[in-house]
Amino acid sequence: MTGKENGEQKELQELRKKIFLTGYKGGMAHLASCYSSLEILYALYKKKTLRYDESNPEWEDRDRFILSKGHAGLALYGVMMAAGLLSEEEYDSYLQPGSHIGGEPCMRDSKWVEATTGSLGHGLSMAVGMALALKANHSPAKVYVLLGDGECEEGTVWEAAMSAAAFGLDNLVAILDCNQIQKMDFVDKTIGMVNWEEKWTSFGWSVGTVDGHDVSAVEKTLCVPNEPGKPRFVIAHTIKGKGVSIMENNPNWHFKLPGKKERKVFMEELGISEEELF
Repeated sequence: MTGKENGEQKELQELRKKIFLTGYKGGMAHLASCYSSLEILYALYKKKTLRYDESNPEWEDRDRFILSKGHAGLALYGVMMAAGLLSEEEYDSYLQPGSHIGGEPCMRDSKWVEATTGSLGHGLSMAVGMALALKANHSPAKVYVLLGDGECEEGTVWEAAMSAAAFGLDNLVAILDCNQIQKMDFVDKTIGMVNWEEKWTSFGWSVGTVDGHDVSAVEKTLCVPNEPGKPRFVIAHTIKGKGVSIMENNPNWHFKLPGKKERKVFMEELGISEEELF
């Protein structure tokens, strides 16, 4: 591992720690979903795969990003903080009285949030609308949207998928946080085995795969140009709860904070002291 990669790993570990401490203080958080998507969001914002101007959140030719799986908002805001788009003071106010930072991203709370999400299944439809508008305005900007694999059981996702291909939206990139777990159980036990690559290809998208916890690989994959006339779908294979052993690949942790015994595992594996927690 190079010095640069080692520095990124330390920063990601600090972000996992910060996400936990902030969620714990706030009294609720979708920690496991935040941890599966963290490297993807880091590659977009901190590695600047997403094109934006720190001094001008309303720059017309900026790339747009929609966190369709809005329950990972604490990870999105954490990465925005790391990228200098949100202050640490704002982040620390999560779920506190008068705070602008809640459980899901909301447009009224930050100029950096492109879409209010949390009700699953609608992010891709909004992304299609944005991509169409950018095309009409001859903008070079792209639209990125992050979906959950459980979310892809929603019918609106497939209406948007058909529309994106029909309109030839080659300025649209959808990323699947493919952690194989949804709210109550594993995805394959809920809706059956799904071959995502085959399914999205059949809907007219170009499809690629990547290790969703390898920042460099995610960055390189997202920087590949779309095929002319085709939207692009990236299957990012991830581990739900990545970074804390008792959360990893465990459906029970979709929306849960640790009890006293479980808390010790979080503190040990994330490097949290008693003073930091309390």
